[in-house]
Amino acid sequence: MLDYIIIGGAQAGLSMAYHLKILEKEFVVLDGENEIGASWLNRWDSLKLFTPTEYNHLPGFKFDAPKGHYPTKVEVSDYFKQYVETFKIPVQLNTLVTSVRKTEKGFFVTYKDGELLAENVIVATGPFHIPYTPPCNTKIAKSVLQLHSNYYKGVAQLQDGDALVVGGGDSGYQILNEISKGASRTVYFSGDTNVRSLPQQILGKTLWWWFTLVGFLSFTKYSWIGKKISNFSQPVIGTDVKEILSRENVIIKGRTKDALQEVIIFEKSKVSTIKNVIWATGYRPNFKWIEGLELDENSYPKNYRGVSNIDGLYFIGLPWMYTRGSATLGGVSKDASYLTDIISSQD
Repeated sequence: MLDYIIIGGAQAGLSMAYHLKILEKEFVVLDGENEIGASWLNRWDSLKLFTPTEYNHLPGFKFDAPKGHYPTKVEVSDYFKQYVETFKIPVQLNTLVTSVRKTEKGFFVTYKDGELLAENVIVATGPFHIPYTPPCNTKIAKSVLQLHSNYYKGVAQLQDGDALVVGGGDSGYQILNEISKGASRTVYFSGDTNVRSLPQQILGKTLWWWFTLVGFLSFTKYSWIGKKISNFSQPVIGTDVKEILSRENVIIKGRTKDALQEVIIFEKSKVSTIKNVIWATGYRPNFKWIEGLELDENSYPKNYRGVSNIDGLYFIGLPWMYTRGSATLGGVSKDASYLTDIISSQD
């Protein structure tokens, strides 16, 4: 019988592991990947954080990079590995959890090759679970290469010919920027063109310095201003949206409505020359593997600052779990500290 099982070995899970170490709890971190940091390494090759080094520290261990540096995905992964080694965090890899159920004996956490029992469970699987693609993707000819942004690595993956990027968030615009550089191919764009774009530096200070100064990342989801902010679409950070959309080889097509083999159907037109489609259309949460859990209207667990409706079951790393920073590398520490206080008060 373990005191705790942490499900998920990225920033949220490691932050809680740090505190459980200090509390001298018996625990293990379970992760479905084959190495620490894989959730970052699996993203596209040119990915960099939007936040500079000084805002990316996990509790107790600084991110070893110069101030003002925007870390690559490899640097983030290496940082996680150093974190695990420094604090000797017990991690069990290649362990994809398939169910969590509470009984009178405790929580049974089941995975492919076995089952573990613990008094408490902390779910730290983050907000990105099931890559979502619109239903019309099944109507597109097999000769057209389709990739969700989750599986996009770089331009070398693409076939010769035109491309389509669907989705106007950070991922969509970063990928659109990368594959439209130069004039070697026409790239169609289907996404929000009215998105707000913010530079990484303003008046010589990083955007995150200004966010910290005005408290942008600290407004809670329960405050008036927090409710307003959470209803706005997230701005694209560090990518010049206007410049990208003004490129001669970038053609804005509006909403993608349907498809019929080689023909992609948009709001006001059709295109039959597209050879590559990249779906930067986000993810859907999946918590159905946790028995008895109450979900909200967005299919996320009902909770207050990570405390769920099931006694002994906690969450961390969810979007807007408490503040805008709850799901960020640097912001998860505050939520981890709060949950630690809850845990300590129950001992």
